[in-house]
Amino acid sequence: MSVQGGIPRQKVHLGTPARMSRRLSSQLQRKFPEDLYCEKHLELVQLFCVDDQILLCGQCFHSQEHENHSVCGVQEAAGVYRKLFQEILNTLKEKLEVAKSILADEQERMVMIQGEEQDFKEMIESEYRIRFRLMVEEMNFQSLQDCVFNPKLREDHLNQVLAFATELKGQSQETLQRLNDLGKENMNKLKESEGRLSGHICSLQKMTVELEKKCGKYTLMVLQNAGSSLIRSESLLLQCLEQAQITDLSLCQVTGMSRMLKVLQRAVTLDPKTANPFLVLSEDLRSMHLRNVQQDVPRSPERFVFSATVLGVESFTSGRHYWEVDVEKATKWQLGVSEDSASRHGDLPTASGNKALLMGSLMGTNYTFWAFPPLKRVSLRGEQMHKVGVFLDCESGHISFYDVANRSLIYNFSSLTFQGALRPIFSLCIPSGVTNSDSLSICLPPVSSCDVTVSPQSSLA
Repeated sequence: MSVQGGIPRQKVHLGTPARMSRRLSSQLQRKFPEDLYCEKHLELVQLFCVDDQILLCGQCFHSQEHENHSVCGVQEAAGVYRKLFQEILNTLKEKLEVAKSILADEQERMVMIQGEEQDFKEMIESEYRIRFRLMVEEMNFQSLQDCVFNPKLREDHLNQVLAFATELKGQSQETLQRLNDLGKENMNKLKESEGRLSGHICSLQKMTVELEKKCGKYTLMVLQNAGSSLIRSESLLLQCLEQAQITDLSLCQVTGMSRMLKVLQRAVTLDPKTANPFLVLSEDLRSMHLRNVQQDVPRSPERFVFSATVLGVESFTSGRHYWEVDVEKATKWQLGVSEDSASRHGDLPTASGNKALLMGSLMGTNYTFWAFPPLKRVSLRGEQMHKVGVFLDCESGHISFYDVANRSLIYNFSSLTFQGALRPIFSLCIPSGVTNSDSLSICLPPVSSCDVTVSPQSSLA
Protein backbone atom coordinates (compact mmCIF):
# COMPACT_ATOMS: atom_id res chain seq x y z
CA MET A 1 0.00 0.00 0.00
CA SER A 2 1.35 3.44 -0.94
CA VAL A 3 -0.14 6.91 -0.62
CA GLN A 4 -0.17 9.45 -3.40
CA GLY A 5 -1.56 12.94 -2.70
CA GLY A 6 -3.07 11.76 0.55
CA ILE A 7 -5.04 9.00 -1.22
CA PRO A 8 -4.45 5.27 -0.51
CA ARG A 9 -3.17 3.35 -3.50
CA GLN A 10 -3.20 -0.45 -3.60
CA LYS A 11 -0.56 -2.07 -5.83
CA VAL A 12 -2.32 -5.11 -7.29
CA HIS A 13 -0.71 -7.30 -10.01
CA LEU A 14 -3.76 -8.64 -11.84
CA GLY A 15 -2.19 -10.17 -14.96
CA THR A 16 -4.24 -10.82 -18.14
CA PRO A 17 -7.95 -9.99 -18.36
CA ALA A 18 -8.80 -13.71 -18.28
CA ARG A 19 -6.83 -14.34 -15.11
CA MET A 20 -8.25 -11.16 -13.51
CA SER A 21 -11.76 -12.38 -14.28
CA ARG A 22 -11.15 -15.70 -12.52
CA ARG A 23 -9.51 -14.00 -9.52
CA LEU A 24 -12.39 -11.59 -9.00
CA SER A 25 -15.22 -13.96 -9.84
CA SER A 26 -15.80 -14.88 -6.19
CA GLN A 27 -16.05 -11.21 -5.19
CA LEU A 28 -18.45 -10.50 -8.00
CA GLN A 29 -20.73 -13.25 -6.73
CA ARG A 30 -20.82 -11.97 -3.12
CA LYS A 31 -24.00 -10.43 -1.76
CA PHE A 32 -23.89 -7.17 0.23
CA PRO A 33 -26.49 -5.79 2.60
CA GLU A 34 -26.94 -2.78 0.33
CA ASP A 35 -27.28 -2.66 -3.44
CA LEU A 36 -25.47 0.00 -5.42
CA TYR A 37 -25.64 0.08 -9.18
CA CYS A 38 -23.28 1.48 -11.76
CA GLU A 39 -24.86 4.55 -13.31
CA LYS A 40 -23.33 3.74 -16.70
CA HIS A 41 -24.04 0.02 -17.03
CA LEU A 42 -26.81 -0.41 -14.43
CA GLU A 43 -24.98 -3.37 -12.90
CA LEU A 44 -24.13 -4.00 -9.26
CA VAL A 45 -20.77 -2.51 -8.25
CA GLN A 46 -18.50 -4.95 -6.42
CA LEU A 47 -15.00 -3.74 -7.28
CA PHE A 48 -12.98 -0.65 -6.43
CA CYS A 49 -10.50 1.22 -8.65
CA VAL A 50 -7.64 2.46 -6.46
CA ASP A 51 -6.32 4.83 -9.14
CA ASP A 52 -9.60 6.69 -9.69
CA GLN A 53 -11.05 5.91 -6.25
CA ILE A 54 -14.41 4.89 -7.64
CA LEU A 55 -16.61 1.80 -7.49
CA LEU A 56 -16.74 -0.46 -10.56
CA CYS A 57 -19.13 -2.96 -11.99
CA GLY A 58 -17.96 -5.93 -14.08
CA GLN A 59 -18.21 -4.06 -17.38
CA CYS A 60 -16.31 -1.08 -15.99
CA PHE A 61 -13.57 -3.43 -14.87
CA HIS A 62 -13.16 -4.90 -18.38
CA SER A 63 -13.28 -1.50 -20.08
CA GLN A 64 -10.24 0.11 -21.66
CA GLU A 65 -10.59 3.06 -19.23
CA HIS A 66 -9.45 0.91 -16.28
CA GLU A 67 -7.29 -1.53 -18.21
CA ASN A 68 -4.00 -0.74 -16.43
CA HIS A 69 -5.44 0.43 -13.11
CA SER A 70 -5.09 -1.24 -9.74
CA VAL A 71 -8.39 -2.86 -8.81
CA CYS A 72 -9.44 -4.75 -5.70
CA GLY A 73 -12.55 -6.11 -4.12
CA VAL A 74 -14.79 -3.78 -2.20
CA GLN A 75 -14.31 -5.69 1.08
CA GLU A 76 -10.57 -5.16 0.99
CA ALA A 77 -10.84 -1.51 -0.06
CA ALA A 78 -13.55 -0.80 2.50
CA GLY A 79 -11.34 -2.07 5.33
CA VAL A 80 -8.52 0.25 4.32
CA TYR A 81 -10.77 3.27 3.89
CA ARG A 82 -12.75 2.69 7.06
CA LYS A 83 -9.51 2.70 9.07
CA LEU A 84 -8.27 5.80 7.26
CA PHE A 85 -11.56 7.63 7.70
CA GLN A 86 -11.58 6.82 11.41
CA GLU A 87 -8.09 8.32 11.83
CA ILE A 88 -9.12 11.44 9.93
CA LEU A 89 -12.34 11.64 11.95
CA ASN A 90 -10.40 11.63 15.22
CA THR A 91 -8.12 14.42 13.96
CA LEU A 92 -11.10 16.44 12.73
CA LYS A 93 -12.75 16.19 16.14
CA GLU A 94 -9.57 17.40 17.83
CA LYS A 95 -9.33 20.33 15.45
CA LEU A 96 -13.00 21.11 15.98
CA GLU A 97 -12.45 21.47 19.72
CA VAL A 98 -9.43 23.71 19.11
CA ALA A 99 -11.47 25.88 16.72
CA LYS A 100 -14.28 26.22 19.26
CA SER A 101 -11.78 27.23 21.94
CA ILE A 102 -10.18 29.88 19.69
CA LEU A 103 -13.63 31.21 18.75
CA ALA A 104 -14.57 31.54 22.42
CA ASP A 105 -11.29 33.39 23.03
CA GLU A 106 -11.97 35.78 20.13
CA GLN A 107 -15.46 36.53 21.43
CA GLU A 108 -14.02 37.15 24.90
CA ARG A 109 -11.39 39.47 23.41
CA MET A 110 -14.15 41.46 21.69
CA VAL A 111 -15.71 42.16 25.08
CA MET A 112 -12.34 42.84 26.70
CA ILE A 113 -11.11 45.38 24.14
CA GLN A 114 -14.32 47.36 24.52
CA GLY A 115 -13.63 47.61 28.24
CA GLU A 116 -9.96 48.40 27.61
CA GLU A 117 -10.86 51.15 25.16
CA GLN A 118 -13.17 52.75 27.73
CA ASP A 119 -10.44 52.50 30.39
CA PHE A 120 -7.89 54.15 28.09
CA LYS A 121 -10.40 56.85 27.17
CA GLU A 122 -10.95 57.70 30.84
CA MET A 123 -7.19 57.58 31.44
CA ILE A 124 -6.50 60.01 28.57
CA GLU A 125 -9.25 62.42 29.66
CA SER A 126 -8.13 62.43 33.29
CA GLU A 127 -4.48 62.98 32.27
CA TYR A 128 -5.33 66.05 30.21
CA ARG A 129 -7.50 67.41 33.03
CA ILE A 130 -4.64 67.12 35.50
CA ARG A 131 -2.24 68.69 32.97
CA PHE A 132 -4.50 71.70 32.62
CA ARG A 133 -4.68 72.16 36.41
CA LEU A 134 -0.89 71.82 36.66
CA MET A 135 -0.40 74.36 33.90
CA VAL A 136 -2.66 76.88 35.59
CA GLU A 137 -0.80 76.25 38.85
CA GLU A 138 2.52 76.72 37.07
CA MET A 139 1.40 80.02 35.57
CA ASN A 140 0.13 81.25 38.92
CA PHE A 141 3.40 80.17 40.54
CA GLN A 142 5.46 82.22 38.11
CA SER A 143 3.15 85.23 38.28
CA LEU A 144 3.76 85.40 42.02
CA GLN A 145 7.50 85.20 41.45
CA ASP A 146 7.40 88.12 38.99
CA CYS A 147 6.16 90.30 41.88
CA VAL A 148 4.44 92.58 39.39
CA PHE A 149 0.74 93.36 39.43
CA ASN A 150 -0.86 95.29 36.61
CA PRO A 151 -3.83 94.84 34.23
CA LYS A 152 -1.59 94.10 31.27
CA LEU A 153 0.11 91.25 33.10
CA ARG A 154 -3.26 89.84 34.17
CA GLU A 155 -4.53 89.99 30.59
CA ASP A 156 -1.42 88.26 29.25
CA HIS A 157 -1.76 85.62 31.95
CA LEU A 158 -5.41 84.97 31.04
CA ASN A 159 -4.56 84.76 27.33
CA GLN A 160 -1.87 82.22 28.12
CA VAL A 161 -4.35 80.08 30.04
CA LEU A 162 -6.92 80.26 27.23
CA ALA A 163 -4.30 79.43 24.58
CA PHE A 164 -3.08 76.49 26.60
CA ALA A 165 -6.63 75.24 27.19
CA THR A 166 -7.31 75.35 23.45
CA GLU A 167 -4.08 73.54 22.61
CA LEU A 168 -4.66 70.93 25.29
CA LYS A 169 -8.21 70.28 24.10
CA GLY A 170 -6.92 69.74 20.56
CA GLN A 171 -4.26 67.30 21.76
CA SER A 172 -6.83 65.41 23.83
CA GLN A 173 -9.25 65.11 20.91
CA GLU A 174 -6.45 63.97 18.60
CA THR A 175 -5.34 61.25 21.04
CA LEU A 176 -8.93 60.10 21.63
CA GLN A 177 -9.53 59.93 17.88
CA ARG A 178 -6.44 57.73 17.44
CA LEU A 179 -7.74 55.49 20.21
CA ASN A 180 -11.19 55.32 18.60
CA ASP A 181 -9.73 54.46 15.18
CA LEU A 182 -7.49 51.78 16.66
CA GLY A 183 -10.41 50.32 18.64
CA LYS A 184 -12.54 50.09 15.48
CA GLU A 185 -9.68 48.49 13.56
CA ASN A 186 -9.19 45.88 16.30
CA MET A 187 -12.90 45.15 16.51
CA ASN A 188 -13.16 44.67 12.73
CA LYS A 189 -10.24 42.23 12.81
CA LEU A 190 -11.88 40.25 15.61
CA LYS A 191 -15.25 40.17 13.83
CA GLU A 192 -13.57 38.91 10.66
CA SER A 193 -11.79 36.26 12.71
CA GLU A 194 -15.07 35.31 14.40
CA GLY A 195 -16.80 34.85 11.02
CA ARG A 196 -13.89 32.87 9.59
CA LEU A 197 -13.74 30.57 12.61
CA SER A 198 -17.51 30.08 12.67
CA GLY A 199 -17.46 29.03 9.02
CA HIS A 200 -14.56 26.67 9.63
CA ILE A 201 -16.33 25.11 12.62
CA CYS A 202 -19.45 24.57 10.49
CA SER A 203 -17.38 22.83 7.79
CA LEU A 204 -15.62 20.67 10.38
CA GLN A 205 -18.94 19.65 11.91
CA LYS A 206 -20.41 18.69 8.53
CA MET A 207 -17.32 16.71 7.60
CA THR A 208 -17.34 14.97 10.97
CA VAL A 209 -20.97 13.91 10.53
CA GLU A 210 -20.23 12.67 7.01
CA LEU A 211 -17.28 10.54 8.10
CA GLU A 212 -19.16 9.18 11.13
CA LYS A 213 -21.87 7.96 8.77
CA LYS A 214 -19.30 6.42 6.48
CA CYS A 215 -17.51 4.59 9.28
CA GLY A 216 -20.81 3.19 10.54
CA LYS A 217 -22.17 2.10 7.15
CA TYR A 218 -21.84 -1.08 5.16
CA THR A 219 -19.02 -1.75 2.74
CA LEU A 220 -20.22 0.04 -0.38
CA MET A 221 -21.27 3.19 1.45
CA VAL A 222 -17.75 3.56 2.89
CA LEU A 223 -16.32 3.63 -0.61
CA GLN A 224 -18.96 5.79 -2.26
CA ASN A 225 -17.38 9.20 -3.09
CA ALA A 226 -14.36 8.18 -1.00
CA GLY A 227 -11.96 10.29 -3.04
CA SER A 228 -14.07 13.42 -2.63
CA SER A 229 -14.33 12.87 1.14
CA LEU A 230 -10.58 12.49 1.45
CA ILE A 231 -9.82 15.62 -0.55
CA ARG A 232 -12.29 17.75 1.44
CA SER A 233 -11.06 16.34 4.75
CA GLU A 234 -7.45 17.03 3.84
CA SER A 235 -8.33 20.59 2.83
CA LEU A 236 -9.97 21.24 6.21
CA LEU A 237 -7.04 19.77 8.12
CA LEU A 238 -4.54 21.92 6.22
CA GLN A 239 -6.33 25.17 7.09
CA CYS A 240 -4.51 27.08 9.85
CA LEU A 241 -6.39 28.21 12.94
CA GLU A 242 -5.07 31.57 14.11
CA GLN A 243 -6.26 34.36 16.36
CA ALA A 244 -6.59 37.85 14.94
CA GLN A 245 -3.50 40.01 15.35
CA ILE A 246 -4.68 43.22 16.99
CA THR A 247 -2.75 46.32 18.02
CA ASP A 248 -2.13 47.11 21.68
CA LEU A 249 -4.20 50.16 22.64
CA SER A 250 -1.35 51.39 24.81
CA LEU A 251 0.39 52.48 21.59
CA CYS A 252 -1.94 55.50 21.71
CA GLN A 253 0.53 57.16 24.07
CA VAL A 254 -0.14 60.45 25.79
CA THR A 255 3.14 62.25 25.18
CA GLY A 256 4.67 65.19 27.00
CA MET A 257 4.98 65.93 30.72
CA SER A 258 4.10 69.08 32.63
CA ARG A 259 7.14 71.06 33.69
CA MET A 260 5.33 71.73 36.95
CA LEU A 261 6.18 68.16 37.95
CA LYS A 262 9.78 69.24 38.51
CA VAL A 263 8.55 71.96 40.86
CA LEU A 264 6.53 69.34 42.76
CA GLN A 265 9.37 66.77 42.88
CA ARG A 266 10.09 65.55 46.41
CA ALA A 267 13.29 64.28 48.00
CA VAL A 268 11.84 60.92 49.01
CA THR A 269 13.90 58.62 51.26
CA LEU A 270 13.47 54.97 52.23
CA ASP A 271 12.29 53.89 55.67
CA PRO A 272 14.62 51.12 57.00
CA LYS A 273 12.03 50.09 59.62
CA THR A 274 9.76 48.85 56.81
CA ALA A 275 12.39 47.19 54.58
CA ASN A 276 12.17 43.46 53.92
CA PRO A 277 15.28 41.55 55.18
CA PHE A 278 16.30 40.72 51.59
CA LEU A 279 16.73 44.43 50.82
CA VAL A 280 19.94 46.35 51.45
CA LEU A 281 19.46 50.13 51.71
CA SER A 282 22.16 52.67 50.93
CA GLU A 283 23.49 54.98 53.64
CA ASP A 284 21.67 57.98 52.19
CA LEU A 285 18.43 55.88 52.08
CA ARG A 286 17.87 56.67 48.41
CA SER A 287 18.64 53.30 46.81
CA MET A 288 17.98 49.64 47.49
CA HIS A 289 19.28 46.36 46.10
CA LEU A 290 18.56 42.67 46.61
CA ARG A 291 20.77 40.09 48.25
CA ASN A 292 20.27 36.33 48.04
CA VAL A 293 20.12 35.78 51.81
CA GLN A 294 18.17 37.60 54.48
CA GLN A 295 19.89 40.10 56.72
CA ASP A 296 19.73 39.98 60.48
CA VAL A 297 17.56 43.03 61.09
CA PRO A 298 15.76 44.31 64.20
CA ARG A 299 12.16 43.23 64.60
CA SER A 300 9.64 45.83 63.55
CA PRO A 301 5.84 45.61 63.20
CA GLU A 302 6.13 47.87 60.16
CA ARG A 303 8.53 45.57 58.28
CA PHE A 304 7.37 43.81 55.09
CA VAL A 305 7.65 40.05 55.56
CA PHE A 306 6.76 38.26 52.31
CA SER A 307 7.68 40.80 49.64
CA ALA A 308 10.94 42.66 48.94
CA THR A 309 9.25 45.96 49.73
CA VAL A 310 10.06 49.18 51.54
CA LEU A 311 8.07 52.36 52.14
CA GLY A 312 9.21 55.93 51.86
CA VAL A 313 9.69 57.93 55.03
CA GLU A 314 7.51 60.75 53.67
CA SER A 315 3.78 60.66 54.35
CA PHE A 316 1.24 62.63 52.28
CA THR A 317 -2.27 63.61 53.32
CA SER A 318 -2.87 66.57 50.99
CA GLY A 319 -1.38 68.45 48.06
CA ARG A 320 0.42 67.29 44.93
CA HIS A 321 3.68 65.40 44.96
CA TYR A 322 6.07 63.90 42.41
CA TRP A 323 9.14 61.66 42.60
CA GLU A 324 11.29 59.76 40.12
CA VAL A 325 12.82 56.29 40.41
CA ASP A 326 15.69 54.83 38.36
CA VAL A 327 14.57 51.29 37.39
CA GLU A 328 17.25 50.57 34.76
CA LYS A 329 18.99 47.94 36.94
CA ALA A 330 15.80 46.06 37.87
CA THR A 331 14.02 43.35 35.85
CA LYS A 332 10.89 43.23 38.04
CA TRP A 333 9.68 46.07 40.22
CA GLN A 334 6.63 47.72 41.76
CA LEU A 335 6.10 51.43 42.41
CA GLY A 336 3.19 53.42 43.74
CA VAL A 337 1.59 54.53 46.98
CA SER A 338 0.33 52.68 50.01
CA GLU A 339 -1.82 53.67 52.94
CA ASP A 340 0.31 53.98 56.03
CA SER A 341 -1.85 51.34 57.74
CA ALA A 342 -1.71 48.81 54.87
CA SER A 343 -0.78 45.23 55.65
CA ARG A 344 2.95 44.38 55.54
CA HIS A 345 2.35 40.64 55.24
CA GLY A 346 1.53 40.05 51.59
CA ASP A 347 2.78 40.75 48.06
CA LEU A 348 -0.55 42.36 47.14
CA PRO A 349 -3.07 44.00 49.44
CA THR A 350 -6.16 42.13 50.55
CA ALA A 351 -8.36 45.17 50.00
CA SER A 352 -8.30 47.18 46.78
CA GLY A 353 -8.32 50.56 48.50
CA ASN A 354 -5.00 50.55 50.38
CA LYS A 355 -2.44 50.43 47.55
CA ALA A 356 -2.11 51.65 43.99
CA LEU A 357 0.74 50.03 42.07
CA LEU A 358 2.43 49.95 38.71
CA MET A 359 4.44 46.76 38.11
CA GLY A 360 7.14 46.47 35.47
CA SER A 361 8.58 43.21 34.15
CA LEU A 362 11.44 42.97 31.65
CA MET A 363 11.44 39.84 29.44
CA GLY A 364 14.20 39.94 26.84
CA THR A 365 13.84 43.38 25.29
CA ASN A 366 10.12 43.83 26.03
CA TYR A 367 8.70 45.61 29.04
CA THR A 368 5.26 44.56 30.28
CA PHE A 369 3.39 46.80 32.70
CA TRP A 370 0.68 45.70 35.13
CA ALA A 371 -1.53 47.91 37.28
CA PHE A 372 -3.32 47.27 40.56
CA PRO A 373 -6.19 47.62 41.46
CA PRO A 374 -7.56 45.67 39.73
CA LEU A 375 -4.65 43.54 38.56
CA LYS A 376 -4.44 43.89 34.77
CA ARG A 377 -1.90 44.26 32.01
CA VAL A 378 -1.89 47.85 30.80
CA SER A 379 1.03 48.23 28.40
CA LEU A 380 3.73 46.46 26.40
CA ARG A 381 6.84 48.29 25.20
CA GLY A 382 9.85 47.03 23.32
CA GLU A 383 12.44 49.23 24.96
CA GLN A 384 14.52 49.53 28.11
CA MET A 385 13.07 51.63 30.93
CA HIS A 386 15.32 54.13 32.67
CA LYS A 387 13.29 56.33 34.98
CA VAL A 388 9.68 56.14 36.12
CA GLY A 389 7.98 59.27 37.44
CA VAL A 390 5.18 58.97 40.02
CA PHE A 391 2.71 61.85 40.46
CA LEU A 392 0.18 61.97 43.31
CA ASP A 393 -2.72 64.39 43.70
CA CYS A 394 -4.18 63.61 47.13
CA GLU A 395 -7.31 65.76 46.76
CA SER A 396 -8.51 64.21 43.48
CA GLY A 397 -7.22 60.69 44.19
CA HIS A 398 -5.14 60.83 40.99
CA ILE A 399 -1.90 58.89 40.48
CA SER A 400 0.10 58.99 37.23
CA PHE A 401 3.14 56.97 36.16
CA TYR A 402 5.45 58.37 33.47
CA ASP A 403 8.25 57.09 31.29
CA VAL A 404 10.60 59.98 32.03
CA ALA A 405 13.06 59.27 29.20
CA ASN A 406 10.32 59.23 26.54
CA ARG A 407 8.25 61.87 28.36
CA SER A 408 5.06 59.86 28.02
CA LEU A 409 2.31 58.51 30.25
CA ILE A 410 2.46 54.81 31.13
CA TYR A 411 -0.75 54.59 33.16
CA ASN A 412 -2.83 56.54 35.65
CA PHE A 413 -5.49 56.02 38.27
CA SER A 414 -8.19 58.60 38.87
CA SER A 415 -10.79 59.19 41.60
CA LEU A 416 -9.20 56.71 44.00
CA THR A 417 -10.36 56.82 47.61
CA PHE A 418 -7.92 56.33 50.48
CA GLN A 419 -8.65 56.32 54.19
CA GLY A 420 -5.41 57.69 55.58
CA ALA A 421 -1.97 59.09 54.87
CA LEU A 422 -0.18 57.82 51.77
CA ARG A 423 3.46 56.79 51.53
CA PRO A 424 5.60 55.95 48.46
CA ILE A 425 6.15 52.20 48.05
CA PHE A 426 9.01 50.40 46.28
CA SER A 427 9.32 46.65 45.58
CA LEU A 428 11.66 44.20 43.87
CA CYS A 429 11.28 40.46 43.30
CA ILE A 430 12.67 38.23 46.06
CA PRO A 431 15.34 35.89 44.55
CA SER A 432 14.36 32.21 44.23
CA GLY A 433 17.68 30.39 44.47
CA VAL A 434 19.43 32.35 41.72
CA THR A 435 21.70 35.35 41.97
CA ASN A 436 19.71 38.56 41.72
CA SER A 437 21.33 41.99 41.84
CA ASP A 438 18.27 44.08 40.98
CA SER A 439 18.27 47.59 42.41
CA LEU A 440 16.18 50.78 42.48
CA SER A 441 17.34 54.34 43.12
CA ILE A 442 15.28 57.41 43.98
CA CYS A 443 16.33 60.43 41.94
CA LEU A 444 17.14 63.72 43.63
CA PRO A 445 14.95 66.69 42.66
CA PRO A 446 16.52 69.55 40.69
CA VAL A 447 18.15 72.31 42.70
CA SER A 448 15.93 74.97 41.17
CA SER A 449 13.08 74.83 38.70
CA CYS A 450 11.81 78.39 39.01
CA ASP A 451 13.90 80.09 36.33
CA VAL A 452 11.92 79.13 33.26
CA THR A 453 9.56 81.16 31.12
CA VAL A 454 6.24 79.40 30.67
CA SER A 455 4.33 79.18 27.42
CA PRO A 456 1.65 76.70 26.30
CA GLN A 457 4.17 75.03 23.99
CA SER A 458 7.04 74.79 26.49
CA SER A 459 4.93 73.51 29.37
CA LEU A 460 4.58 70.07 27.79
CA ALA A 461 8.05 69.80 26.32
